[in-house]
Amino acid sequence: MNPTNGSRNRLSASRDEVQRGRVESRTLGEITALDHAVLLAHAIPEASAELAAEVRAAGELGILARMRAIGAALRAHLGAAACAELTRHPSDTVRGWAWFALAAEPGSPHELVALILPAADDPHFGVREWAWMAVRDRLAVELEESIAVLAELTTDPSERIRRFASEALRPRGVWAKRIAVLGAEPDRGLPILEPLRADPSVYVQDSVANWINDAAKSNPGWARDLAIRWARESPGPQTQRILHRGLRSLHDARP
Repeated sequence: MNPTNGSRNRLSASRDEVQRGRVESRTLGEITALDHAVLLAHAIPEASAELAAEVRAAGELGILARMRAIGAALRAHLGAAACAELTRHPSDTVRGWAWFALAAEPGSPHELVALILPAADDPHFGVREWAWMAVRDRLAVELEESIAVLAELTTDPSERIRRFASEALRPRGVWAKRIAVLGAEPDRGLPILEPLRADPSVYVQDSVANWINDAAKSNPGWARDLAIRWARESPGPQTQRILHRGLRSLHDARP
């Protein structure tokens, strides 16, 4: 037997299992390649024709809009209790759908963050990304309160939760709308950033660095001033790493 063919067959079988919702995806490529209508048919075989049609239509949308639309469809057709059950599904994408459905619940930033924290601490990287994407727009509407709520998470024992605190309101983010006020007034994010400036986790460090890099694109002077102060006040390797990565756009812009 050709070992290369054997590896290809195992990879194909694994992808099929992901598409059927039996196992978690392993890469971002597997997540973005999913046919959500097919996944729905396997994960929720009792889904109505109306729900299936809405999920099929959502497949034409961008990835974030697709997740939001599917979440709304699940909430409308299945109800909150069924969506809560789906947050324990073997498929990371199905769990993501469910969290988007539940994140539409009315409530304050404090209530919204409390709701989404299990997703923010999910073992799967994809679900953790869906967590902050599911709540970002609503948190941005009540920015002052949201920053205060997220700042409380910066001392959480879980690096995943601390990373969520930093990632949720990045000025630019990934696949997300910009939060223009944080680009123009990045000091408003300091209650979140300051406690994390020497975080021991590389996972958190990268998020803090990305936050600074986002802000540096619209407010380079702020980023440089912050770097000077942090380098003086926190000269350790963790802060140095954050600042090196956080100023990368400014380094790349030099002639």
